[in-house]
Amino acid sequence: MQPFVITNAKDQTCFEQQPADTLLRAALRAGIGLSYECNSGGCGACKFELVEGEIETLWPQAPGLGERDKRRGRHLACQCRAKSALTIKATTASEYVPRIPPHRQTAVLTGMTDITHDIREFRFVTDGSADFLPGQYAMFDLPGIDSPRAYSMSNTPNANREWHFQIRRVAQGKGTAVLFEALPLGASIGLDGPYGVGFLRTQSPRDLVCVAGGSGLAPMISIARGAAEAGMLKDRRLHFFYGARTPQDVCGQTLLANLDGYDTQLFYYPVVSDPSAEEWQGKTGFVHQAIAPVLVETLANFEFYFAGPPPMTQALQEMLMLEHRVPFEQIHFDRFF
Repeated sequence: MQPFVITNAKDQTCFEQQPADTLLRAALRAGIGLSYECNSGGCGACKFELVEGEIETLWPQAPGLGERDKRRGRHLACQCRAKSALTIKATTASEYVPRIPPHRQTAVLTGMTDITHDIREFRFVTDGSADFLPGQYAMFDLPGIDSPRAYSMSNTPNANREWHFQIRRVAQGKGTAVLFEALPLGASIGLDGPYGVGFLRTQSPRDLVCVAGGSGLAPMISIARGAAEAGMLKDRRLHFFYGARTPQDVCGQTLLANLDGYDTQLFYYPVVSDPSAEEWQGKTGFVHQAIAPVLVETLANFEFYFAGPPPMTQALQEMLMLEHRVPFEQIHFDRFF
């Protein structure tokens, strides 16, 4: 089957979409900066208008597209495939142009380690390179699952072709059910990546703040590791906040403790929102509320990275931008739902 040519009427760029790709993934593979975040139908950042041609919608009920959008003829590029040549109107920007174009590979599961009672690290080796930026994610094609799942890497790019993921088991989650119950060592999956714009900016001169909640641990660990490997912690500090619901959910410290600069340039702050289940002597409340009291100085002096549940990322973004006037270009995250 021949690829279809997609023309963006907004900037007159053209790209080809292979039959297995969505419009979004095809654009990013072609080096076109179509706006996006989650790549999974949840955030709505990749909305476009169809001017001419025929498309297939993979998930008509995707939450990233409201009824008002549908009435206006909008679609999600991450949930649409071309069925003919297309003309579309889509937003593009230089910050979405992939530094490393995503590509498909076969990945073999080589190891697993439990991080908490419901977070497990899965380690894969691919047939091609492990080339990505700290903080990015990949899409999994899992056996028996119709749609791909997005998971963030916890390691850093390497010559050993290794991709590590710290994944939280989701109640009733079909993807995590396969990973936790039905994927034996030696099994193969499809891995497509890297994706994401919440990656480490190594050129920033500012101190870093990483904020993680739940399975948002993985990309923040990757960023902390990337900062240490790049030598950023020789003259900058990194403050790592982890938000957990109960004390048994707290994690991350042992993963950070082996990095150069731990406790001198890299500092870890666990925060528990519901400490009632057992005795807890540490910080309590919501994780975003702990940041300003700990850092004391003006928050606009820092570079922020965060990942976690939507309420956490929304509250954190609003706090940074509205209450503390942190410039948007110093705030880095990818929204997931």
